[in-house]
Order: sequence, then structure tokens, then C-alpha cells
Amino acid sequence: MKKFVRSSLAALTLATLVGLAGCAPSDERETTEIDPEIAAQIDAALADITGQVLSVGPNGEEPAPFSVTEMTDEQVSEVSELGLRAAIVMHYGGNDWANAQIAGLNAEFERLGIEVIATTDADFDPARQVADIETVLAQNPDIIISIPTDPVATAGAFRRAAEQGVKIVFMDNVPSGFVPGEDYVSMVSADNYGNGVVSAYLLARALGGEGKIGIIYHEADFFVTQQRYDGFKATISEEFPGIEIVQEQGIAGPDFAGDAQAAANAMLTRNADLDGIWAVWDVPAEGVLAAARETGRTDIKIATQDLGTNVAIALARNEMVVGLGAQLPFDQGVAEARLAALSILGVEVPAYVAVSALPVDANNVLEAWEKVYGSEAPASVRDAFAAR
Repeated sequence: MKKFVRSSLAALTLATLVGLAGCAPSDERETTEIDPEIAAQIDAALADITGQVLSVGPNGEEPAPFSVTEMTDEQVSEVSELGLRAAIVMHYGGNDWANAQIAGLNAEFERLGIEVIATTDADFDPARQVADIETVLAQNPDIIISIPTDPVATAGAFRRAAEQGVKIVFMDNVPSGFVPGEDYVSMVSADNYGNGVVSAYLLARALGGEGKIGIIYHEADFFVTQQRYDGFKATISEEFPGIEIVQEQGIAGPDFAGDAQAAANAMLTRNADLDGIWAVWDVPAEGVLAAARETGRTDIKIATQDLGTNVAIALARNEMVVGLGAQLPFDQGVAEARLAALSILGVEVPAYVAVSALPVDANNVLEAWEKVYGSEAPASVRDAFAAR
């Protein structure tokens, strides 16, 4: 098996991989014996990408690290005296990722003395997000932090914000035709390509490098979910010839769990010998879990991205979910607030900041939760881990 990472790829943090090397999935969830040589090679591949970010920005920008967003005490003091106002315009909310992003933003804006005047939730509806932007603009914010639901449909509204002089920092996605440094300050993202690569390694390890899998992807023009899909599929296709992708199905939402459950049900019905399914983030993975239980296929192996509560419980129980690549959404929110503040001070900031992927399996799920959210895992996750 050849080396699993291209030399041209750059930036995963060493700490993100602590505890993973040599940790093959538990026998409790294995139906086939894992080749120890393959497991060792995959662990070596994970170690190979330690300290790297594999993604590039939406315009091909090289990633800058989280550390570039650090502010001096003098800068913090200067910003706090300006009486700035900010709005957070989300694509949708209520899940662990969105809650952590908003928590990071609120915490950092409070530290910087910036008032948050609105936090909106578009429920993944572009028209609703356009209305949210227009409502926010009427309140004359200095800063907008947002993630476009659709890069085309929302571009006009974001253009009006830029023309009004608002400093815009995007999460994960950028409107069509927008130029960094001119139309917006910066974009902050997890290493989504790297998350896709990590989830491919973890699924391949659980499968012993062989088997048939399905893919459930995000059927939308959405930069970061496309990056995840690209990273996962390229890694499986190029590095694991014994794993066959037999079916792919896109989901568009907004009922991502329900759509993924229907897609997974169809996959499992059509492919009785399916060994694994990859879902583009944790909410669709919850739908896959539901489909597997409904069809009695609890031997299926599931990989995904994002450490939500329900997939964390499944990981802790050694129940179907074999691994995932996690974002660090709280840190991303902190970075977004800082970049907006620095731009108002006239500091030149990078166009693309990426926070490295965090590989998570059943062995490090509790430690990973603390790193992702900055707090102890919920009792439901801790109890599941203790009971296995």
C-alpha cells in the first residue's frame, strides 16, 4: 500500500492525533478480522499528516493558521473603545456545530467589547437568509459574520452589506463573485478536505481495507461539504483498491436526517452486502443510524464529519459509527470575531484561515469532545463510554 498523503498538501495539529496511532477499532463491533498490517499502515498515514491542513480556500488560497488571529492587549483595548456592533447570520442553527460557532463568536465579541445585535437562523432557506440580511442591515451593524446558504441566491444581499461598509467574515462558504480584501474580510473554515481524508482512513481501517460502501453527500453548491466529499472519495478511490463505492446519493435538506435515512434505507435494500456508509456530516449520519436500526443492519460501519451528541454516543458505545473528522467550531468562531475586529483596525488579514481536522474514534471520543467544545462531554456520552 502506497503512502496516503501527497507531498504538496500543507497544515492537522499534532494534538489532534494523540491516542489514535495503533488504536484499531474494538472487537465488539467487528464482524471480520482486521489485517494488522493494514491497520498499522493506516495509522502511519494518519501520523504522516500530523500538523497539516489539506484544504485550500475557495479561490485556491493557501491556508493561514488560527494563530494569525491573535490580538495584542493594545489592539483589544483599541477595539473595545470603538462601540462596534455585530450580527451573526447563520444558514441554520440548533445543532452542536452551530451552537459552538455562536458560542465562540459571542465569547470573543464580549471580550472585545463588541455588541451582538442579532443572531439569525435561516433554516437553510436562501430567501429567508436574504430577508435576515436585509433586516440586520437596517440596524447598521459594523460587522456581519455569516455562512451563505447558497452562494448565488444570497450574493446580492451580501453585496449590499459590503457596499454599506459592513466588514464581513464568512464561515465555510463565500458568495459567488466575491473577492477577499475587497468584498469581504476573510473566510474561516475547518480543514474540510482533511476531515474527508481522516474519515476515509478511519472507515478503511474498520473495514480492513476491503468491502463495499455507499456515500451520502450534500447535493448543493457548498464549498466545504464538497471539500469533504472530494477528500473522502479521492482517498478511498486512490488508496484503497479493495474498497468499492457501489452507490452514491445526494441530499439537499432541510430535513438532512430524514433525507439521509431514506437514502440509506434505499442503499441497504439495494445492496444486501453493503459494508459501510459515509455521511457528509453528523446530522445525516444520524439518519444512517436510524436506517440501519430500522433494517436490522447494525453491523454496518459508518463514518462522518462533525462531533455531534448523537454520533458521539454511538462512538462511545462502539455502535456502528467507527470514526469521524471533527471541526473545532468554537475556535473558528473566535477566529472570525478577531479577523473582523483586526480589519476594522486596518490590519491586513489572510483571506483564508483554516483550523485543522481532529480525528475521533471510540478511543478518544471523550478527550475529543473537550477539545472541540471546551467542556466535559455530556453525561449521555460519558455514560455510554463507561457502560461499554
